[in-house]
This record gives sequence, C-alpha cells and structure tokens, in this order.
Amino acid sequence: MRRRPIALLLGCLAGLPAQAHGTRAGDLLIEHPYALPSAAGQDQGQVQLRRLHNRGAQADRLLGARTPVAASVLLQRRGQTIQALDLPAGADLSLKHDGEWRLLLQGLKAPLVNGQRFALVLRFERAGEQEVMVWVQIPRAAASSHH
Repeated sequence: MRRRPIALLLGCLAGLPAQAHGTRAGDLLIEHPYALPSAAGQDQGQVQLRRLHNRGAQADRLLGARTPVAASVLLQRRGQTIQALDLPAGADLSLKHDGEWRLLLQGLKAPLVNGQRFALVLRFERAGEQEVMVWVQIPRAAASSHH
C-alpha cells in the first residue's frame, strides 16, 4: 500500500523537466524555447523553438511576441520580416538557430548571457497569448565544436 503513493509521486516528478521546458497552448505544443548568447554591445538577439507543433484539426497563426529583455520582437523567415507564421493543422515546425524561421529580438536591454532565463509571450490567433520561459544557451553542436 505504501509503494503506490511513492510510485505516483516519482511518476509525477519524472514528468517535471519535460513540462518545465515545454508548453501547451490549446492544440499547440511549444517545445524548448531558447536564445543564443549575445555579445556585449549587440542590440539584437534571436529566440528559437526546437518545435512548434499544431496537434489540432484547425489552423492557427503566430502573430507576434513580446519580452521584457528587448524593445520589440519580429517574426522572420529567411531574414525577411513577416506579419504572421502560419501553423496549418498538423504542422510541425522548427524555429532553430540554423533554420529558416526565427524570432528576432530588437533593442536588447542587456546582453543575453549563457544560463540566463527570461519570459517571452507568444501571441497566437486561436490559442491566444502564451508565456514561455526562454533559456539562453550555446547549441550543443556549437559547444562541441569548441572542444
């Protein structure tokens, strides 16, 4: 009898790290928001999402974002500013640092430092506003090439 509550607790705790860096907003799954460290004096940064998945039967759109660490956030595709990012039903997009989509932070108020975390509010057409925690980190591939 005593094992059941402990097993239940361990099961809940096992799920914490995944939930801590992944968020659901309605039918959307937002996985691993991260930013690259920026150099001192640099006024721009980038936020990436390892995965943005629309699990629903209806399309949605990412309309914009905001964060207290920058004056503004622009949606970009291949370096060009866009008004919205379409998320068709079943879409599975990656907004990685080496991909075609990104969120450009303009007017950084301070450099983005490896290990730092900050809030970012994503605004979706259907799912509404969703706050995520962005982790500033050096991507694994870049970190391993420095060794």
